[in-house]
Amino acid sequence: MQFNKSEQAALLQPLSNDARVLYILGIKPTASQTSGVTSPLNYKSMLSILNAKEENFTLGRQVNSLIKELLSVGLVNFVDEVELNHSFNGKTLNLPLTTMQVDEYSKLHLNWHSMHLEWLPNKKLITDLAKLLGIIDYDYTTSELGDFIAYWLGRPESQFSEYQWTQKFVFNLKKMRLAHGFKNVQKVGQQIVQTKAGIHADENAKNLVAKYSKTNKQ
Repeated sequence: MQFNKSEQAALLQPLSNDARVLYILGIKPTASQTSGVTSPLNYKSMLSILNAKEENFTLGRQVNSLIKELLSVGLVNFVDEVELNHSFNGKTLNLPLTTMQVDEYSKLHLNWHSMHLEWLPNKKLITDLAKLLGIIDYDYTTSELGDFIAYWLGRPESQFSEYQWTQKFVFNLKKMRLAHGFKNVQKVGQQIVQTKAGIHADENAKNLVAKYSKTNKQ
């Protein structure tokens, strides 16, 4: 089994060895080489791999905690929307680093820093991740960016790679696009997207215009 430079860099980030084992032996072998999509997660087989010699793992939530570690460094994403405090059993993962160009993002995993006022998400990465996550509208506003930066400026102890910062921003965009009460929006499928500037006449307005147009002609 081969790992590209992006995967290697991510695996060398602060992770438990159990999380690395789960990725290398339990998750990656089930993923498609072309799409990066895994087979549905199976707690039983994963527990068997993790407990090869000693039975340290007995609960599904213990497996979940390892998957969350892998999520945090960008090694895996869920194909569909998943509640992180619910069971992952039967859910499907995507391995984004396996399908991206080998050298394109590897350097982003090496540049770790806390949030700063001038931060901007990586344009190419934000596009690729948004497509992988099925985000229809990934154009962001200065307000959305400002809210994200302000939130993390208040947590200076948090340091992540440039890849992870952009990934977190994309996840935040997805949350916003799925949120109820999002202002100046329209619904496309299950997502809330920004409406573009313009004038939209409703049916009542159109009927009034037609009515008075006829009156003026008489």
